Amino acid sequence: MNNDIKLAFTSMTEQDGREICDWRYPAPYELFKWPSWESMMKDSREFADERIRREQYMAARNGHDGQLVGYVQLFPMDRTLRIGMGLRPDCCDRGWGRLLTELVVQEARRREPGMEIDLEVEKWNRRAIKVYEKAGFVVADEYERRASHGIVGVFCMVWHN
Repeated sequence: MNNDIKLAFTSMTEQDGREICDWRYPAPYELFKWPSWESMMKDSREFADERIRREQYMAARNGHDGQLVGYVQLFPMDRTLRIGMGLRPDCCDRGWGRLLTELVVQEARRREPGMEIDLEVEKWNRRAIKVYEKAGFVVADEYERRASHGIVGVFCMVWHN
């Protein structure tokens, strides 16, 4: 991992949300995209909803220049805190993913020390699975669920210290 990488979490702004909606990934990751900001606003979807954005989402910023490089979501579910995250496309495959994962786990433990921490990842996404495994996650379950691009097979991965 690149030791020069520094990340910091800040509140996610509306401008951050607009920028995230414009991110586009190369194949085979092109499926991972948000709808347009206008569509998100119309439906009050996820981080377009000011309350959800404030309560669940954070922007990940480059600690050197403050640029938006990713986002995280902390979604409470019963006795589990589910995390979600995304990196700006040009930050992928550069060591940012593992650092982002480790930092969001630290934040989840700080916020909810007694809760289990998990995440979902599509089964075919070996790149992400390897990152999560290196950060301490293990596959605990597998199932199918609806995603924006259809019914997908996912692993539920749980963090183990």
